[in-house]
Amino acid sequence: MVLWPFVVFFFVVLLVPAGMIVLSHVLGQRHSEHATGSPYEAGIVSEGSAEVRFSIKFYLIAMFFVVFDLEAVFIVSWAVAAREVGWAGYLEILFFTIILVATLAYLWRLGALDWGPKTRRKTR
Repeated sequence: MVLWPFVVFFFVVLLVPAGMIVLSHVLGQRHSEHATGSPYEAGIVSEGSAEVRFSIKFYLIAMFFVVFDLEAVFIVSWAVAAREVGWAGYLEILFFTIILVATLAYLWRLGALDWGPKTRRKTR
């Protein structure tokens, strides 16, 4: 078994970032002016704390985006190879789509997609 290419690759992967860090430390600028440590972005001095609490809804939407974006990639890749995969591929993508729709219905039922004000449902 030939392992030497993997060993060489492993050491190159370790040496390149280490070399970049060492070179930036050796060649980097050293200055400590009054404004060096102050936060500054787009010409505006910041006010307040950077530790702002965001609503969980923003993270939920980000997760939904990632999940449905990946699903779109799978469906498009299936569509490109639809003729080659035949009926087996069609049944797999059908099963995949059924799982997606069931997941979306579950999230909808939970109220994870509701952005409006919270209203109480009438109980029977």
